[in-house]
Amino acid sequence: MTRPVRNYRHATRVYLEVLLYAILDVVEKDQKFIPYVWTVVRWKNEYISWDPQQFCGIDNVSLPTNALWKPDLTIEEMTEKDKAPQSPYLSINSKGDVEFRTNQVLVSTCRMHIYKFPFDTQRCNLSFKSVIHSAKDIQLMASDNSSEATEESRDMMRTQYEWLFINMKVTTRNATDPEDQDTIIYTVCMKGTPREQLRQQESFSTVSLFLCFTPQINMKRRSVLYIVNFLLPVLFFLCLDLASFMISNKGGEKLSFKVTVLLAVTVLQLILNEILPSSSNKIPLIAVYCIGVFGLMLLSLLETIFVMYLMEKDCKKQPTGDQNQGEDCIRQGRDNFSHQGEDTRWTRCACIYDAPTGETPSQLLSVSKEGSSNKLTEEQHTMEGLSEELKEIEKTLSVVIKETKDDYIPGYWTHVAERVDRAFLLLYLSIIIVFLIIMFIQWNDA
Repeated sequence: MTRPVRNYRHATRVYLEVLLYAILDVVEKDQKFIPYVWTVVRWKNEYISWDPQQFCGIDNVSLPTNALWKPDLTIEEMTEKDKAPQSPYLSINSKGDVEFRTNQVLVSTCRMHIYKFPFDTQRCNLSFKSVIHSAKDIQLMASDNSSEATEESRDMMRTQYEWLFINMKVTTRNATDPEDQDTIIYTVCMKGTPREQLRQQESFSTVSLFLCFTPQINMKRRSVLYIVNFLLPVLFFLCLDLASFMISNKGGEKLSFKVTVLLAVTVLQLILNEILPSSSNKIPLIAVYCIGVFGLMLLSLLETIFVMYLMEKDCKKQPTGDQNQGEDCIRQGRDNFSHQGEDTRWTRCACIYDAPTGETPSQLLSVSKEGSSNKLTEEQHTMEGLSEELKEIEKTLSVVIKETKDDYIPGYWTHVAERVDRAFLLLYLSIIIVFLIIMFIQWNDA
């Protein structure tokens, strides 16, 4: 079909209106923007007109889309074919004004700037142009201004995903060369990382001038979930690492606790790596935040290892003569008690049977048992006295060992380790405060 003009030198004016119906998804990793838009295209067919009075007052009819000519508009940034079904009809009034309405699910490319993620602003372009017609054939015009497009989009908005729609800005730019193509560019802005001005993505010919219609859709990212699910947990892990300085350095509990917290931060960094694109020009502030916290916790871990090394070095040089002497006394007392018990049992047997100690028990079985009760009584008193003396010796040794432990004086390296730990705690706390203040200023900077 040809353009519906009586004079082919006259260009067909096509009025385009794009309304944002929903923000379905913004994939930062793949740098894709997926909106659901409602487009309205209007133009005039010079060959069709009628008098409504002659046709029962009918001033508008609907026809199949393939029955009349319509502009061959396309979107340059679209990477996948529109899966939403096209409207099967268009409408035309008695004056020849044709209107075609359709909805589209657009999967378009968009260069993401995630420097201040998740407090960012993104801007993506939707460039509408004709496939084969130049500016002398089709002139693209904007139907609404910025305020009207913003209000209508807000009224139609159904879902915004994690973004908050702010406004839609429409700008136009006229072409001076009629041989070139007119282009309508919809620049979609989403707020969530940096508010810096992003470069518009325009796919133009190197020698072409265009008529540009640019509705700018501003959206703000809802960053509350990122704060609750990512930023605050990392900060909590940092607080746990700071609280670990209250754990004693003598055991290995403090070292294992710090390693566990460090691994937890590493897991969060892996999750962040799945979100952010790898083609960013700048390192995102959230990555700097994670790397900074990871570096601080790693420094704290190295300090703990150094302090434990100093204390271990001091323990190797600590004299243990008194303690070893007390343990030898206990060991010797137990041995003496064991040997004395054996001698006592054998002597008791010998005394009971009133026999020489050189004789064996089997030779004494035939000896008379007279007077055994008196001797048993004497031996019982002897054993009770011996038991009391052993208890007194054990109490004395326990008191000596306890006094030796209480009088323990830490060595030189232990004092050095304690001073290093206290000084590092103050320095560590100061660095954390300064780091968090700098990160807050950077994120808050508009």
